[in-house]
Amino acid sequence: MFDMDIGIDLGTANVLVYVKGKGIVINQPSVVAFEKKSKRLVAIGHRAKEMMGKAPDNIEVIRPLKQGVISDFTVTERMLKAYIETAMQKKRMFSRPRICVCVPSGVTEVERRAVEDAVYNTGAKHVDIMEEPIAAAIGADVDISMPRGTMIVDIGGGTTDVAVISLGGIVESNSLKVAGDDYNEAMIKYIRRTYNLLIGEPTAERIKMNIGTVYPREEPVTMEVKGRDLVTGFPARIIVSSEETIEAFAEVTSQILDTVHNVLEISPPELVADIAEHGIVLTGGGCLISGIDRLIEESTGIRAIVSPNAIEAVVVGAGKSVNYINK
Repeated sequence: MFDMDIGIDLGTANVLVYVKGKGIVINQPSVVAFEKKSKRLVAIGHRAKEMMGKAPDNIEVIRPLKQGVISDFTVTERMLKAYIETAMQKKRMFSRPRICVCVPSGVTEVERRAVEDAVYNTGAKHVDIMEEPIAAAIGADVDISMPRGTMIVDIGGGTTDVAVISLGGIVESNSLKVAGDDYNEAMIKYIRRTYNLLIGEPTAERIKMNIGTVYPREEPVTMEVKGRDLVTGFPARIIVSSEETIEAFAEVTSQILDTVHNVLEISPPELVADIAEHGIVLTGGGCLISGIDRLIEESTGIRAIVSPNAIEAVVVGAGKSVNYINK
């Protein structure tokens, strides 16, 4: 009775925690702020993210996961422990949960082991590692046990996973270390190159979320952007249109499209026929960028469907799969 089943989406951009019977109880940015000398945690999640680019010298703000893998083991472990304690409401002192944590399909055995060790060190009784495309499919209500091909395109913060799933397993897959964070970086480079204006990652993310698009909108929209003029060194502001974001995002988008094409090309023809009939399922926060479903559909000729719970699909799938992982 002390067991507690937990699913974790350990994402580059966000950590989501799903508790059986409660649903998603944690949805926080994968950001940690701590004092440099004492290593004392100052803030995690939303509070830490608000400090990015604004913290004094004695406080370091980092994202301990990069491109879907752990870059700082100690900080990741402390962040996970804090989130799991919050999810368990701290009062269940004797509870040692069974945890299913998701990783990109292309991680190495060493990277997989690092994630497993970090989760075990938080006090878990048992840890299962699940590949993100499988979890995303379960979370998007796809019956993966059927002898039918399903293509999942999971665009996260640090990685894009493209996989063809049938009979509960991955038939073909490719994991690309290009995703939502790369759209932010592309926006920073475009603004710098075009306007000689330097902006930070939070500003680039706001542009991506508010007006960003990879396919022409019916009605273009604009946004005021503030930053530092690289010529004068003074604050400056410009107006950026949604049409400009298509150009800024073009290189990142083409890499994702190429990966989708490559996985389709190497997949068995019977499964490709199933995919053509039922469509491509898009999950992850990156698939919410305007027009990406229309662009994939135009590029492949196959209908692209954005999952209704795109951001939560992986963690919901992980939570639901705890009881069925052995099957």
